[in-house]
Amino acid sequence: MTASDKDWSADQYLKFEAERSRPSWDLVTGMRRSFKRIVDLGCGPGNSTAILRTKWPKAHIVGMDSSRDMIKKAKKALPDIEFTIDDLNSYTPAEPADLLFSNAAYQWLDYDDRLPVLTRLLKTQPSGGVFAFQVPDNFSEPSHVSMRETAEQGPWAETLKNAHVPFRKGFQSPSELYNHLKPLCSDVNIWHTTYNHWLDDHQAIVEWVKGTGLRPFIDPLSPQHREKFLETYLEKIKKHYPLLHDGKVCLQYPRLFVIAVKA
Repeated sequence: MTASDKDWSADQYLKFEAERSRPSWDLVTGMRRSFKRIVDLGCGPGNSTAILRTKWPKAHIVGMDSSRDMIKKAKKALPDIEFTIDDLNSYTPAEPADLLFSNAAYQWLDYDDRLPVLTRLLKTQPSGGVFAFQVPDNFSEPSHVSMRETAEQGPWAETLKNAHVPFRKGFQSPSELYNHLKPLCSDVNIWHTTYNHWLDDHQAIVEWVKGTGLRPFIDPLSPQHREKFLETYLEKIKKHYPLLHDGKVCLQYPRLFVIAVKA
């Protein structure tokens, strides 16, 4: 998680802990080697950090995040792990890490800052160090198109017109990432996975994105506008996600994975 005027809610984020943790497991599975020092960039409430500790129990692991609530939750869950409050835009590890790991954090950086921050951190690593991250790649998914449409169409439109929303543009393409990383790396592996999340109902989709993607849209609003925004968004969601046989809905969630090895 990255810096925000309003802090994150770890409890809201962890309503779907199992679903949010699975990409971390999939990213970890793509690395079949040992590491001595690991930094979890944007560690959130520590769910990804716990996975790193399970995979590499002998490594020295540091988790960093800009959210005090997230770090408080992480320290409570993993009291033996070092956690720090820092901004990903300016963070530099105290010591070089042979694994820099990030689960769903880089999409929160402004579009033009993402590649420079990646490059700066990659340059702190030793030769052979691994930079592994995943981000949601759902800019064109109905869940996220509906956010932008709702923001543009209600009485809150003027308020949100100039709101800071890092993902008004999609994430960089695999080709852009490859071209940027390859001059610094001996190997760059990039792939997509689309997860099918079977949620209880349409409101569950709203609850999912309230913990992440909806925050830049609803945080600046008054309580009255916030409630109406969520009602309007819910009605849009109902049109795009049909009910299944048992009344549940399927939230398709594409994610982009990158594992880069520094030359």
